[in-house]
Amino acid sequence: MKRRMWLAGALAALLLAAPAKADTGVIIRTTGGLPVLQVLCLLPTTCTVVGALDGTVGQVFLVTTPLPLQTFLGLLPGLTGFVDAEVNQVLNLVGGLNLLPAPIPSTLMSDRSSVPYGGTNVWNSYANQTATGIVEVQTAQTAFNVTGTGVVADIDTGVDPGHPALQGVLLAGYDFTRNQPGGSEMTDLNPSDFPTFPPQSCATCQPATVNQSTAAVLDQSTAAVLDGSPYTAFGHGTMVMGIIHLVAPTAQLLPLKAFHADGTAALSDILRAIYYGVQNGANAINMSFDIKTSSTELQKALDYANQQGVMCAASAGNDGMQEIVYPAALQSDVMGVASTSDQDTRSSFSNYGNAIVWVAAPGDCEYVSILQLCGGMGNLVQRAVCIGRGSAAAQPENHLCSVSSRHCGSPCSPACGFGHGQRSAGLVSDAGGSDRCELSPRLQRFCHAFHRDHYGGTAGELHRFRYATA
Repeated sequence: MKRRMWLAGALAALLLAAPAKADTGVIIRTTGGLPVLQVLCLLPTTCTVVGALDGTVGQVFLVTTPLPLQTFLGLLPGLTGFVDAEVNQVLNLVGGLNLLPAPIPSTLMSDRSSVPYGGTNVWNSYANQTATGIVEVQTAQTAFNVTGTGVVADIDTGVDPGHPALQGVLLAGYDFTRNQPGGSEMTDLNPSDFPTFPPQSCATCQPATVNQSTAAVLDQSTAAVLDGSPYTAFGHGTMVMGIIHLVAPTAQLLPLKAFHADGTAALSDILRAIYYGVQNGANAINMSFDIKTSSTELQKALDYANQQGVMCAASAGNDGMQEIVYPAALQSDVMGVASTSDQDTRSSFSNYGNAIVWVAAPGDCEYVSILQLCGGMGNLVQRAVCIGRGSAAAQPENHLCSVSSRHCGSPCSPACGFGHGQRSAGLVSDAGGSDRCELSPRLQRFCHAFHRDHYGGTAGELHRFRYATA
């Protein structure tokens, strides 16, 4: 009773408070659930409940408030079951040092002969690109007789649902930017922006720059439209789905559209996507983004995914620095992915260090992902692409998940410049600082899952989890 009286008094006092000019989004966790927040937000001058972020769990909500932030946060400790609150921050895919080379290499996507792959036909430059040879994708597929199973979710800008290479494995997904079924990024296109809509295919066109890290096979007029606001991240999700499909061509793909075409996303939509993926059958979740600000609720969402047995991977970032970024730094829940060049050195743009990197793999412009956009618009290539691998995939003659490396001497050698070992998933140096390496507890879980699945007859874990993008 005293708590209710205190809250009623505080709300009455706020009637006299001057509201802020713009509403602020706040993410609130309370064990009291929706009814508690509905009482708090009875007065629209206090707040408005937007909705739940954690699906069936029912403890995390987004509200907006016109009040000054600190004034509103001061009300929350009086809520029944209040746990924590944080601002609904904005994330951005755009930025970093992962720039396209100038000029674009003339050999890029040059082999456009059709080859069968994953139940459909694709360009040979996609199916047999340089990166697949370096990480020995086909060797792993053949040696273990696996091509992927389960569901891999990708939190990104969405996907081209009509892309021919993804037919048969692409699920409908969900668009959190519009609160509607279907994870298509085609909905971001404004027909009035284009000279011809939908853009037509151009099989003879050369790759054209779309944005700082993306080129596509399309006509120059269409490329000019996409090379700038509001399309600075358009196609990113389709590209990432193509990389996952390249490694696991028979795994199902679940597009979770949380990012707009301009590369921005609300933290609340990222959280919704994580909970949605876990609660809708995802076995793995990819997150090709990073932020420098920690988030309590992001960690709790990924804790939840981990507890439900969902493997998560995230970008280590493209600032070329040893820095802390999230979610890659949440190493109890996430495998962070860095980028290497075709000389097996750290890509100049790739972040590095023990705190964020579990695995590093090819990610420079030579390793292209060829994807058709807009149902005939062209084929996408992004420079910052990583295909994660561990020693078992690359060295099938060795014992599964054994520690091995062909590069930088010892797998844990500081010369690799990453921290956990170049292109060896989750390797950590022992406490004595020697060159001996051991498998981290996180990778041990991965290895045990792989062993169980491989020798159990389904062999799905290898390609359900042995992928990552950055």
